[in-house]
Amino acid sequence: MTALSERQADPARRLPAVLRARITAYVALTKPRIIELLLVTTVPAMMLAARGWPSWTLLLSTLVGGTLAAGAANVFNCYFDRDIDRLMHRTQKRPLPTGEITPRAALIFGAVLTVSSILLLALTTTLLAAALAAGAIFYYAVLYTMVFKRHTRRSTEFGGVPGAAPVLIGWAAVTGSLDWPAVVVFGVVFCWQMPHFWALAMRFKDDYARADVPMLPVVTTAVSVGRQTVAWAWVTLAVSLLLWPVAADYGIGLGYTIAAALLGGWFVLESHRLLRRIVRGGETKPMQLFHVSISYLALLMVAIVVDAIV
Repeated sequence: MTALSERQADPARRLPAVLRARITAYVALTKPRIIELLLVTTVPAMMLAARGWPSWTLLLSTLVGGTLAAGAANVFNCYFDRDIDRLMHRTQKRPLPTGEITPRAALIFGAVLTVSSILLLALTTTLLAAALAAGAIFYYAVLYTMVFKRHTRRSTEFGGVPGAAPVLIGWAAVTGSLDWPAVVVFGVVFCWQMPHFWALAMRFKDDYARADVPMLPVVTTAVSVGRQTVAWAWVTLAVSLLLWPVAADYGIGLGYTIAAALLGGWFVLESHRLLRRIVRGGETKPMQLFHVSISYLALLMVAIVVDAIV
């Protein structure tokens, strides 16, 4: 092959790589690792509502619709946060700060995902599930991202609402309504988010301070954050134990309750360990609690699934 033909072939060889890079950038805007965590709570809620396995069509439609909705909310979050993302080491390599994707393209992408998710849920599940998804997108993209995150130390508590919304969406997709077991599981996921995200915020405290984001670890002492983390871990445990009396008719029994007590005890113990390290003034290691919190939630959802099936 001549040098000229080699140069002419280069663009053809580069095209797939460029396309892959562009697709990867768009996927990164949706924050897929966060979506995975949200979907972990959707399936147990659906199985609890259905008192067993829902139909595969309904399950897949809800998961795809929920993925698109969560992705849309995260894309809008990246769009509105692109100014502060440039200032934080943890986020400055996201597609918008690096220029891989333009703000206009991101905004269009988020709008397409929003419309797609709402239509899919409305046509294949229930109108209530679609409405809840639309509300969660608006809440996270506008209220949390544009208002709470930038103006109050309580942004994590406010942000816990859309973070726990997949539970309600999953339940509504099956029943077309809401009931107390869905509210309790929503409460568990809501309360769990405070220890989970505060641990992460402690790890990246300097980043948030640099971007002037008033996350709790930035605006108060580490001891105060540790004490509030412990309190919310205890509340998470208490709310999780409410599911047995509330959802006994849905198959929740002693097996789940024992698992919830043991897992909740582990979660609480790790939060106390974090507080103890803070008080002693040594290395706080907040990511230990962060990783434990992920395992706690995943295993608790498994316990719900097992009781719902058995």
